[in-house]
Amino acid sequence: MVDVNVKERLLENVSEVLTKEEFETLLEKNPEEVTVYCGYETSGNVHLGHLVTIMKLKQFQDFGFKVKVLFADYHTFLNRKGDWDFIHKQVEEWKKIFIKLGLDKAEFVLGSSFQKSPEYFDDILKLGLHVGINRGLKSMELVARDFEHAKISQIIYPLMQVADIKFLDVDIAVGGMEQRKIHALGKDYFDVISKKNFVALHTPLISSLLGKGKMSSSIPDSNISVVDSEEDIKRKIKKAHCPVEKDNNPILDIVRLIIFPYLNESFLIERPEKFGGNVSYDTYDSLEKDFLDKKIHPLDLKNSVANYLIKILK
Repeated sequence: MVDVNVKERLLENVSEVLTKEEFETLLEKNPEEVTVYCGYETSGNVHLGHLVTIMKLKQFQDFGFKVKVLFADYHTFLNRKGDWDFIHKQVEEWKKIFIKLGLDKAEFVLGSSFQKSPEYFDDILKLGLHVGINRGLKSMELVARDFEHAKISQIIYPLMQVADIKFLDVDIAVGGMEQRKIHALGKDYFDVISKKNFVALHTPLISSLLGKGKMSSSIPDSNISVVDSEEDIKRKIKKAHCPVEKDNNPILDIVRLIIFPYLNESFLIERPEKFGGNVSYDTYDSLEKDFLDKKIHPLDLKNSVANYLIKILK
């Protein structure tokens, strides 16, 4: 059983838990008896948007939970994000990167290693008898590539994601808020294929650096890849959308969701004395307040964010 402090840490930077009551029940178990997972399409470079869920998985791992990472090759293929050769080259690179980012005790699973079994296909057909077409399509609204021209493959996708949770014996499914509708569908219909249910834990999304939508692998200048050069990081951050408001602000998102969780020190903004001199913050909330009160210039914040990202990703 985990203590109250651990529970609070696990819920940091979490937008929603479906449901909190079920989550608290799971925390009454020994952590090594609870399996936490997240699935990833290996469709491009690992970027800061992925880092939010990776960090959450690492947190569970470090507190003793069993962590599984699904490299969803079939899902990537069904969502029309690459051919098999490209997808599997990406899988090898992603595994190396995930380990370097701290998931050194996680179990890495390739989707196609179990998704071709008769039992798995049976569950897809069972779910297909119950889930309406509109519900299945709606669940993919923030996930499907070219949603306006969605293919049948992209309706099979959420059914497979639900079946994955059963076959990986998952207790807690972690995902960004774009996964919410798929997980909600899964919770509503999980009893069709399984005697137990699961908890869905959703993290916030980092806004696109371009100021519209979320970070995306398919739009290079919308994201910062974990393998970007120092020059690229500085260039992208300098050009990034950074309004004096907290909504749709990728720079504040990065500070809140990436930098502060990684820091074991205060967040330092360096600036000339004529502009107020250096200032440091022990909490994200205090930094956000000063930024919204226009006590921090966006360019000074951007410069500090670039420096911290370079330090973290090095």
